[in-house]
Amino acid sequence: MAALRTALAGKPPRGARDPGAPRKPREGTKQETVLSMLRREEGATIVQICDATGWQHHTVRGFFAGLKKRQGIEVQVLERVRQVGPNKEGARGSYTVYHLPA
Repeated sequence: MAALRTALAGKPPRGARDPGAPRKPREGTKQETVLSMLRREEGATIVQICDATGWQHHTVRGFFAGLKKRQGIEVQVLERVRQVGPNKEGARGSYTVYHLPA
């Protein structure tokens, strides 16, 4: 048992990286999907992101806040459409298009 412990003590754990080296992002994640949608020229609405990821509206808004807080990436408003007044849907027809600067 002691020999096994000494043999394992010299090996770094699986998946270990150098301390200071940047993390390599995983591929095919929902976060990657959202970021690619926001980087498109036309941007994306919260409803489009919810449809693509299965997240709820408040989860998408929380993801935007986390981008700003943890990674310093601020999501910009590309277009805001408000449907208010006679013969319009009111808040249901309103939407905002979000975008990440290049």
